[in-house]
Amino acid sequence: MDGTGSDKKTQRQELLMEQLARQRHVSLEEVARRFSVTTQTARRDIMELEKQGRLRRLHGGAMIADAVGPEELRRRRIRNAEAKERIARHVAGLVPDGASIFLDTGTTCEAIARALLARRNLRVVSYSLRIAAYLRETTDFTIAIPGGFVRQVDGGVFQGQADSFIAGFKFDLGILSVSGVDDEGDLGDDDSAEVETVRAAIRQSARVLLAVDSSKFGHRGLVQLGSLRDVDLLISDAPPPAPIASRAAACGVDVETV
Repeated sequence: MDGTGSDKKTQRQELLMEQLARQRHVSLEEVARRFSVTTQTARRDIMELEKQGRLRRLHGGAMIADAVGPEELRRRRIRNAEAKERIARHVAGLVPDGASIFLDTGTTCEAIARALLARRNLRVVSYSLRIAAYLRETTDFTIAIPGGFVRQVDGGVFQGQADSFIAGFKFDLGILSVSGVDDEGDLGDDDSAEVETVRAAIRQSARVLLAVDSSKFGHRGLVQLGSLRDVDLLISDAPPPAPIASRAAACGVDVETV
């Protein structure tokens, strides 16, 4: 390839990364259409950028490598920290000793992990290396995590068959937190890599607890994970706004405010 062709490819890939920074996800068809290239060329660009660690390849498209960056994760750990601690203590009080639980990743679930020190003989499955390492050092719980690649930003562990790994368990409780609960009652997340894992956990859980601070109400996440129909109990630091409260009631979801 001559220099001109190489320059065009570099420019195209940089523009693609700028597009991903704005909209988080892009399909092969979008890339091909925007840059007037074949889907094969679009796929090669995505594969090259994935090798550079700049994006994550998905079926039929790509997303930015970390849907939530390190700075945003640090802000989330500080933001509403006191509310998250109250939620965490309440959730821990609902977990009986000896229970088998799935514990989601994220700052609220990290707070819940700390609150679970009051429990005994738990069996915990999580895809958060941070949570698993913390519980390993501070408890004698039985802990299981899937094998795979560790996401640098938050210690999430992902691999292609993580949902199959989760499907091998049965949980008394599935404890989830999400990026947003919109007015239609849909649960949103910021990372599509997490969605299938959490969906598998929901299917394997006798009871599903959704723990979110009130800032998540009315917010639409990037990827739809599920809906309030998948949840048995919603726990937050403030009552949900009327549209979400109405949807929760219609779905038979109990709501507890702490």
